[in-house]
Amino acid sequence: MLELEKRKTVILSKNGEERGDIELPLLFSYPVRRDLIRRAFFSSFSKSIQPKGRDSLAGKRTPAKSFGIGLGRARVPRIESGEARLAPMVVGGRLAFPPSVDRKIEERINRKEMRKAITSAISATGIREYVTRRGHLFEVKSLPIVMEDEIEKVNKTAEFVETLKKIGVYQDLIRVEKGKKIRPGKGKMRGRRYKVPVGPLVVVSKSTSELIKAARNLLGVSVIYADALSVIHLAPGGEPGRLTIYSVSSIDKIKERLEV
Repeated sequence: MLELEKRKTVILSKNGEERGDIELPLLFSYPVRRDLIRRAFFSSFSKSIQPKGRDSLAGKRTPAKSFGIGLGRARVPRIESGEARLAPMVVGGRLAFPPSVDRKIEERINRKEMRKAITSAISATGIREYVTRRGHLFEVKSLPIVMEDEIEKVNKTAEFVETLKKIGVYQDLIRVEKGKKIRPGKGKMRGRRYKVPVGPLVVVSKSTSELIKAARNLLGVSVIYADALSVIHLAPGGEPGRLTIYSVSSIDKIKERLEV
């Protein structure tokens, strides 16, 4: 059986001052399983995809029929004006292989696998190698970043930005702003005009925390409460190591939820 040792990290105040140590749950000591994290991410992501399918008669509601042979023309079905219809390889014809209603979009995953994936993704937030590999910029001595519960009471965006400056995370916001780019291709016309890098994640203990409103206008920053924390938030794109800030109470909530 795998023996794990509990880790410690410092607790920071809103002013960036160290306020003692905290012993982290065993969740933060688990080995990082990138394969499980990636599988769990795509399973969660697939649930947000809207199922689609083509009408079985799409492209077939037409009086078109073949004119026959001996005319020096392809024998595809045509309407009276001579334009080809119905066949999949002609202009205005039906699709050869349209999306099927029967296609399985959701990728299922076992509960234990999902649980291990979330645990593994949480563990990765405390390992500098994984966080820097994702491209995050920060000046924090120890990971994961744990802050006093007063961070949850911050209700002004400017105050929260000032806090990020004092704990050494503000340069990651600058990285996100500089990385915002216009998406190439037709996606620009489909409601996803910009590509925005992923910034810091803040985990709070409850859904009523004032910080959720204070941080929602910051580019790349996400605030999520502990009970809803998932691989989607911890490992965007299936890559573990997102720069994460926890409140002390949120760690207790995560421990209560995931530790057996």
